[in-house]
Amino acid sequence: MTAKILIVEDDSQISANIYDYLSARGFIPDAAPNAGVALHLLASQHFDLIVLDLGLPGMNGLSLARHVREQLSLDIPILMLTARDTLDDKEAGFAAGADDYLLKPFSLKELEMRVNALIRRASGQLTAQVLRCGAIVFDPKTGQAFWQSQALKLAPKTLLLLQAFLARPNSLFTREQLELAVWGEAQDSSDTLRYHLSQLRRALSLPDGSSPIQTVHGRGYMLVEGGDVCAK
Repeated sequence: MTAKILIVEDDSQISANIYDYLSARGFIPDAAPNAGVALHLLASQHFDLIVLDLGLPGMNGLSLARHVREQLSLDIPILMLTARDTLDDKEAGFAAGADDYLLKPFSLKELEMRVNALIRRASGQLTAQVLRCGAIVFDPKTGQAFWQSQALKLAPKTLLLLQAFLARPNSLFTREQLELAVWGEAQDSSDTLRYHLSQLRRALSLPDGSSPIQTVHGRGYMLVEGGDVCAK
C-alpha cells in the first residue's frame, strides 16, 4: 500500500518541493501550512508519516509533535525539519515525540531515504513493493525491470525514471517533477531528461513503433498502457 505523508511546513516553496518529490517517488502527500490545518487533517485522515517543520507560526513543531503524541495518542513516525543543530534543540525534539531529525538545507534524496527508513521501522515491512503496469514490471528491491516478460537493461537514472512513472500510472508529470524524482533537484538543461525519456521509450516500444510513455504537449509526460489505467 502506498504511504500517505503529511507535510507540515509554512514555507510554501519548501513544502511544494517536498510534495512534488514525494509524489513523483510514489508517495501520497498532503500539505498543511500550520498546526491548525495539520490537526484537522490528522483528525479526518490516516497518515503513515509526518514531515514536520520545527519553526511553524503559532503552535510550533515541538508543541504540535507533543499534541500528536499526548492528546491524539498517535504513534505515527515524525521526521522533524529544523535549521537548529544544537544538542539541546535535538533533545527537545526527541522529547516532544520526533523520531528523526533532518537539518535544513537538506537533499530531497536524503529526505526520501529517512522517510522510507521510518516507514519500514514503523510497519515492519523490509521489502519494497513490486510495481506493475500492464506488461511492465519493476522490482525496486532487486532493480530488475521487465517489459512483456523480457528483462530490460536500463541505466540507473532511466530505471529511476521508470519507477517514478510506475508509482503513478496515467498521471501527468511535469519536467520538474521528473527531474526531482530522478536527480533530487531541477536540472540546468532539459537535454538530460529528454535523453533518458528517449531511452525509456525505446526500451518500451511496441510493434507499431509507439510507446506507453507519452508526451502531453506543453504540459509534461505520462505512462499510459493501451489507453487504460494501469493496474499496479
